[in-house]
Amino acid sequence: MLLKLLLRNAFRHKLRNTLTVCGMCIAILAFGMLRTVISAWYAGVAASSTSRLITRNAISLVFPLPISYRDKIRAVEGVKTVSYGSWFGGIYIEEKNFFANFAVEPKTYLELYPEFIIPVEQQETFLRDRKACAVGAKLAKRFGWEIGDNITLKGTIYPGNWEFVLRAIYAGRDQTTDQSQFFFHWDYLNESLKKSAPSRADKVGFYIIGLTNPDLAARTAVAVDRMFKNSFAETLTETEKAFQMGFVSMSEAIITAIKLVSLVIIVIIMAVVANTMVMSVRERMGEYAVFKTLGFGPWYLTAMILGESLVITCLGGAIGILLTFPLARAFGQAVGDWFPVFNVARETIVMDAAAALSVGIIAAVFPAWRAIRVRIAEGLRRIG
Repeated sequence: MLLKLLLRNAFRHKLRNTLTVCGMCIAILAFGMLRTVISAWYAGVAASSTSRLITRNAISLVFPLPISYRDKIRAVEGVKTVSYGSWFGGIYIEEKNFFANFAVEPKTYLELYPEFIIPVEQQETFLRDRKACAVGAKLAKRFGWEIGDNITLKGTIYPGNWEFVLRAIYAGRDQTTDQSQFFFHWDYLNESLKKSAPSRADKVGFYIIGLTNPDLAARTAVAVDRMFKNSFAETLTETEKAFQMGFVSMSEAIITAIKLVSLVIIVIIMAVVANTMVMSVRERMGEYAVFKTLGFGPWYLTAMILGESLVITCLGGAIGILLTFPLARAFGQAVGDWFPVFNVARETIVMDAAAALSVGIIAAVFPAWRAIRVRIAEGLRRIG
């Protein structure tokens, strides 16, 4: 009987409550999308492995390190594999075609990143061909690239037109794997630099260290940095997660603003739902007085008002959550250049549901308090 009353009361005033449900739906949808943007910002951090370290120049990432450091790092206790690479910064056709592109040591790089899934035949061809490149499936789809295509990047950090042959397209093992990267042989870059700019040859931008045991990360990082202390190119070694967080922290103000906006949206819809419930309770104050006359206590009245509020907010919240997925998919396709990984996380859905429940409960507190406090005679005198 109570459930029947809740459903009838929730839509007794169809227009007002339908608009409130729509407002709740839009609020949850906006809240979920903003939280998804934040999750996308931290996607690189979430995808980081605990078994990988990144070593760079202690001054800044823009300063290179000698290639001779490789063998010394490999000799450190706890190090299993060492790879290296440099940010290339190439442009495809025009500047708006931005994507991450690296020159790497391909064999060890692929060993350290098993989340990049490449067919065996393509991987073997990629490793053999010095001018070969490998790209993510998302990037290949964006430009319509296929295996065997010739791709030319215009260098910014390394001037000139650099020609590559697409030999491999990788897929992501996990949902958080970035499938929009472009990488090629570091030897191809280095051999060209020996001819055009010898002073820039035999240098790398970073080293990637694979650990025998993730628990040795801190000890290994200290050992690597101690080895090159007081040298002409000191190093800073940190976990891959800390390395990624360094980039995220540069835009911390923007992330904080997005978080505040998402909370403001919830506060606004809370006020809207509370207003709807206050109006509903005021209109039915005479009915609540009759319930009191028949012997129904405060808890029953509270359950009726709270239940009505939860029906409105949960219905709007459920619709908003369902609409989040197609909207996030469309948004991710539109901004794929800036957010390579744009997926609705499970935590976002939990936060959406928690927000809907919180709004429903808090919005019903004051109306329920008024209904409980009103005297029977006063309630029966109220008309409308």
